[in-house]
Amino acid sequence: MSSQRVVVIGAGIAGLSAALTLAARGLDVTVIERTAGPGGKMREAVFGDRRIDCGPTVFTMRWVFDELFDALGERLDDHIALQSLDVLARHAWTDGSQLDLFADQEHSADAIGSFAGRSDAEGFRAFSADAKKIFDVLKGPFICEPAPRMASLLRNSGFRDLLAIRPFQTLWKALGGYFSDPRLQQLFGRYATYCGSSPFDAPATLMLVAHVESAGVWLVDGGMHHLASIMSGMAASRGVQFHYGTEVSRVIVESGRTSGVALANGERVAAGHVVLTADVAALASGLFGVDAARTTATIPEKARSLSAMTWSCVAAASGFPLLRHSVFFSRDYRAEFDSIVGRRRMPDEPTVYVCAQDRDNAPSADSSPQRLFILANAPAIGDHHQFAPAEIDECTKRTFGMLERCGLTIKTSPELTEVTTPTDFNRMFPGTGGALYGRSSHGWMASFQRPGARTKLPGLYLAGGSAHPGPGVPMAALSGRMAAASLIADLASTAPSRKTAMRGGMSTR
Repeated sequence: MSSQRVVVIGAGIAGLSAALTLAARGLDVTVIERTAGPGGKMREAVFGDRRIDCGPTVFTMRWVFDELFDALGERLDDHIALQSLDVLARHAWTDGSQLDLFADQEHSADAIGSFAGRSDAEGFRAFSADAKKIFDVLKGPFICEPAPRMASLLRNSGFRDLLAIRPFQTLWKALGGYFSDPRLQQLFGRYATYCGSSPFDAPATLMLVAHVESAGVWLVDGGMHHLASIMSGMAASRGVQFHYGTEVSRVIVESGRTSGVALANGERVAAGHVVLTADVAALASGLFGVDAARTTATIPEKARSLSAMTWSCVAAASGFPLLRHSVFFSRDYRAEFDSIVGRRRMPDEPTVYVCAQDRDNAPSADSSPQRLFILANAPAIGDHHQFAPAEIDECTKRTFGMLERCGLTIKTSPELTEVTTPTDFNRMFPGTGGALYGRSSHGWMASFQRPGARTKLPGLYLAGGSAHPGPGVPMAALSGRMAAASLIADLASTAPSRKTAMRGGMSTR
């Protein structure tokens, strides 16, 4: 029966998580993906036999995937080999200074003490304790709640806990209370960019990202994209049908509820329920039909999250002891974000992230070409600004020049380099302008403006990094499970028996 059939639009982590959860409850699930394979933003570039992750590169919040696999009667470790990192990241500045952060908090505190003095080491301990407090307060009533509201957060946590999450103070201002060294303010301010936001506009609540990372960072054997391949294989073995290279043109609405989807080739797929994991901006702009567009508000350009300029390459790197994750900071952080967020243009000197995918906890003396993913933040203007070759060349010169000022020299070749601009990201993820994280987290109410799993249109559910609880691999997986749980609960509430109903919230360890 079509009422028991579910169409999932998108085979990213959110779509795969939803499909696995729904199939485990016996539903007939079809996943429709416009690209040639699974992964969504978890993409990879391929140069011969060298594969480079060119989307998310950090695996955190392992408990999310442990729970997902447990619910399927599986063990994560039986499918994916994970290696924990002792060194979370190496950080460098143009003055030649370097600082490593470690999975062990006291090791990090000692390193900060040697780097900036005892006072900032104590500041780091206080910062870490407060970041954990914020995460603990928000985990149950917000992060794992399908449709959080400020009233329910107050009811569950109380006014004192609400103040503890510091929603009314910017992250940058809060950091000044912990660290006197401006380099440390810059380092910990960077966690706002994990949500595609500026530390000068995002709330201090985003301190929780620092706790998430310090709680564990893992390397995925085979790369991050391998996780998507494993999950899609598990879904297929449970009866989920996948249609790749197939584009949905419209969510079909009949008698006031969804009844399936129309494909770009003119075909129709009947279904009683649709889980849409595309960016909310694409839905709001009408790319899935007028009826579906009415279910969510549009995202103005000024509210978009950051985009990026990226270079995926096999290249020779010398002069700097790269670890798996290394960050090279610009000399003027405020000017950098004034350019990106305020003037909507690339900065003169960017902060640069380098993921050396043949490295782990320690640098290597091996000078042979290695797999590198290089990223600089950019404005989400890809829907109205074409990055011409001359502009790309200038951005490349500024980015690689910034790395050289920090001591890292990278030698690439055009045939082993793939450059991705905000224009390219907008083409891959239409309606976004190239924004990679949905709505930015600027302002204390921004997190409550992300839509939850249920929509105003019966039978249509949302998941993905632009929906609640937000961007990032584990958050997308959570959103997929939330959409599936909401769908199953709604299906049970209209059935003669309610025995299959699932609780609305997500379980936590």
